[in-house]
Amino acid sequence: MPEPAATQVDLDGLAATIAALAPIDRPPCSDGERRAAEWIAGALTARGCSVVVEEERAHSAYAPALAALSALGVGAAVLAAAGARRSAAGTGALTAAAIADDISNGPRLFRRVTMPQRSTQNVVAETGDRAGERTLVILAHHDAAPTGRIFDPTAQRWLGERFPDLLERIDTSPPVWFPVVAGPALVALGALRRSRTLTGAGAALSAAATAAFTDIARSPITPGANDNLTAVAGLVALAEAFEARPVAGLRVLLVSAGAEEALQGGMRAFAARHFPRLTPERTWFVNLETVGSPRLSMLEGEGPLWMQDYARPEFRELVARCAADAGIALRRGLRSRASTDSVIASRGGYPTVTLISIDRYKALSNYHAMTDVPENVELRTVAAAVTLTERVARAIAAPP
Repeated sequence: MPEPAATQVDLDGLAATIAALAPIDRPPCSDGERRAAEWIAGALTARGCSVVVEEERAHSAYAPALAALSALGVGAAVLAAAGARRSAAGTGALTAAAIADDISNGPRLFRRVTMPQRSTQNVVAETGDRAGERTLVILAHHDAAPTGRIFDPTAQRWLGERFPDLLERIDTSPPVWFPVVAGPALVALGALRRSRTLTGAGAALSAAATAAFTDIARSPITPGANDNLTAVAGLVALAEAFEARPVAGLRVLLVSAGAEEALQGGMRAFAARHFPRLTPERTWFVNLETVGSPRLSMLEGEGPLWMQDYARPEFRELVARCAADAGIALRRGLRSRASTDSVIASRGGYPTVTLISIDRYKALSNYHAMTDVPENVELRTVAAAVTLTERVARAIAAPP
């Protein structure tokens, strides 16, 4: 049987970590992101970890590239209106494919050609049993997200207030990326079929997407207390736990990635550097992602366009059993149409779990909003995520 984890987590310690980092402006690939990485490295070193700050290359944003691609969708509609139907169809189809490639963590050819990469920092700390044959990777990210009008939660709150039973039955988040890809795709189809209706609908969707991404690119960066300094605070608390109560037989990597808000930039670099040395049969990933809302939850899968459940479902069952044994309420069955760092681990074949948190409207509290400040974090949910993750670590270290 695994040694039980401690039942108490220092809420003041969690709050102190979040309060120290939230005032730092931390867009991906920025000086602020670097300062945060250095602070985290120091905090983990002070708690007994062996720490490396890995300098990587990543794109600093997703919105400018997607704004440009969406504008190409509008341009394809203009070509169709001018009678250049073949050019319009080709441009629309290629644009839709490029958007799908970008948002789904493909090769991202358009970004590679049009956007320079910059420096980002991944903090990689080692603790636990350094000689252990098994490895648990616990993920967080320390960059912060841009705001924008598109993230306004009014519609979801309205649905929750008017139709609470319906909202409770919906366990997959809205397909917000579908219209973005549909815009240029409809332009291409309309051009082939000589349909002004389809072409006009595609042009309208592409124009709306262009405006939305332009707004995101110009909007301020959130303080990012819930998303995702709650997870960083969890890493620091777990470092303390593993130092105070060593776990035998399990090597633990505490990883805070950069450029997550540019759609997994830091995690892609971590995978390129570390996956060749991490065997899927002896490695597990727990991703702490925005765990400061009122209700702790576990994602079953994710995908902006096509939904993919995470690899190795038996790991999710283990996490659920650990939660039940600890008396931790854990909401299950949720799937996200956004993307997190977990998708990179899952595609690598690793057993993967994402712990998130939701409010009464099944939303991440203060998501991509300037109200994402330390005062609005539910620290007890963060503590529950820490306790659960420690229990999972000890269960992996001492399998039945």
